[in-house]
Amino acid sequence: MASIRVTEVLAALSLTTDLATGMPFEKGLAVCLIANAMAERIGLDEPDRRIVFHAALLGAVGCTSRASENAEAYADDIAFQQAYHTLDPGDPSVFAAQMDTFGDWAPQTQAAMRDRFITQAPQGAPIAVRSVCEVSRALGPRLGLPEAAVVALTEVKERFDGLGAPDRLCGDELSLAGRILHLAEQAVLAFRARDRAAALAELRRRAGGHLDPDLVSIFAADPGAVWGVLDQHDLLTAVVSAEPGLPTIIRPEDRDHLCAAMAVVVDLKGRYLLGHSAHVAQLADSAAELTGMNATDRAALRAAALLHDIGRAAVSSAVWDRPGPLGAGDWERVRLHSYWTDRVLRRCPSLTDLAEIASGHHERLDGSGYHRGVRVHDLSTAARLLAAADVFAAMTEPRPHRPAHKPSEAATHLSAEAAAGRLDRDACAAVVEAAGLRPARTEYPCGLTEREVDVLRLAARGLSNRRIAAELVVSERTVGHHLAHIYDKTGRRTRAGAAVFAMEHGLLPG
Repeated sequence: MASIRVTEVLAALSLTTDLATGMPFEKGLAVCLIANAMAERIGLDEPDRRIVFHAALLGAVGCTSRASENAEAYADDIAFQQAYHTLDPGDPSVFAAQMDTFGDWAPQTQAAMRDRFITQAPQGAPIAVRSVCEVSRALGPRLGLPEAAVVALTEVKERFDGLGAPDRLCGDELSLAGRILHLAEQAVLAFRARDRAAALAELRRRAGGHLDPDLVSIFAADPGAVWGVLDQHDLLTAVVSAEPGLPTIIRPEDRDHLCAAMAVVVDLKGRYLLGHSAHVAQLADSAAELTGMNATDRAALRAAALLHDIGRAAVSSAVWDRPGPLGAGDWERVRLHSYWTDRVLRRCPSLTDLAEIASGHHERLDGSGYHRGVRVHDLSTAARLLAAADVFAAMTEPRPHRPAHKPSEAATHLSAEAAAGRLDRDACAAVVEAAGLRPARTEYPCGLTEREVDVLRLAARGLSNRRIAAELVVSERTVGHHLAHIYDKTGRRTRAGAAVFAMEHGLLPG
């Protein structure tokens, strides 16, 4: 592959956020096409259309920022996100009543969630949505988005009537790109759930409330023409073709920064997953170097390692954060995450070369792995290295049900897996050797002290000040002082924002 079109990589992230929000696969692609059609209809110039295009494609990029909290409060973060996107959350009491007819929660669970939402939404929504904004603002520039597109991403939960969050922006206080994004998303969701007449009636119902009434009027003048852009055999190809202006092209070996940003989105799916993808990538890359792998293959392995867990987005954070044993149904969901990794990567031409490696991280030489259950002759050298790196990294990171194992214990486990014929012996040896290559850190970003980094690592995983104090054997007041310094130095104000900062600067796992 000589070159890569960045939009195809961003499309893979859009598909991943579809999974995380319980939306129909390719919903984000459809929103992008509708938003682009609206931008053309109102006569925006090419740079402004490009802003709308990218904001709409990645409108849900911050969707995992509160995944753990939503799973804790509402049983299933994906089902809650699906309800929040599909229903009308402008009035908490109305939204809560609508929840009674949405999803398959048990009646007792549903009643508890409804009451919790009514009680917490007025004060809690702005705080919760600020996490979405902070993650979007942190990741947008890393994905190459212009500032105006990033601003639109921070407005995805606002409303035209000012009843949104986090800043209750109203009318023209919202960017035009943000207002177009709101309309495009609701147009796609209404179109998927209703016939065209009913869908248009739903958009008109939201005009002046959720949506800009002028944009709804423009849409309603010829809705068939706008919805017509979805009449495509291949939505991804249509999105790539519709990109305004000259496309951004990069070399395959330069896609790491995009893959790393995607990895952050998925690692936010669990409090104990933070930094896992980058950890695996570092181990796999160092192990590949030790084996003499050429630079091109190493670059592909590194990118695949960063993306190996994007399928986790399709599984509720209630599963990834659970401290106890998983039931049979949850294990089946876990086993499917590598399938979703494979499906997303194979859907995007600029990432298809990574699919076999990335989705094979739970395959085993004896055929006992998942999701394909392939055997030794079907696993490439890169896939074997990734599988060993994933096991070593996971063992040396804390999980909800156990503390982190010592590297020596992880090395012993890899040796046993190799002896049993499940993992490749040479790959395991290279990963164990690579685990000792990371140099000691002597200074930290933004002037953070070593103790502040210790606090940051625990805060990023959602621990309370009291629990952090207990872990570090200091007073709660001291923890509060450290957190105040951390927020001042990093500019982040939410758990998700702190977690992204820690992952960006290689401070996790700790």
